[in-house]
Amino acid sequence: MSDNCKKYEGLFIFGDEATLQEHVDSCQDCKAEQEKMDKVSALLQEVRPAYKKKKKTYKAFQAACMIFTLFVCGVSVTTLDSKYGILDTVKYGQALTMEDMGFPVDSYGLLMVE
Repeated sequence: MSDNCKKYEGLFIFGDEATLQEHVDSCQDCKAEQEKMDKVSALLQEVRPAYKKKKKTYKAFQAACMIFTLFVCGVSVTTLDSKYGILDTVKYGQALTMEDMGFPVDSYGLLMVE
């Protein structure tokens, strides 16, 4: 059976910093475990700037995609509305004509100019 100390994990998670440090100073097994944790912490600190840069780049890419999507949708709706009167059909049930808006029109439905 192993005689290694099993208190490190419990003190690390549930204990306070002073209690953990006091135990680590008195126990060789926990001191070795603390050294491993310090190495991992150092590696994480080394990688942190690259991770933040990647995260920032990803957010910028998301914003660019959203702006592009809004632009394409806006242009598409505007183009389709000018050609087919989609928004009038959605609002009023049919496409509005010049005559429906109260303008004088000829027999072809074109605006009559006097």
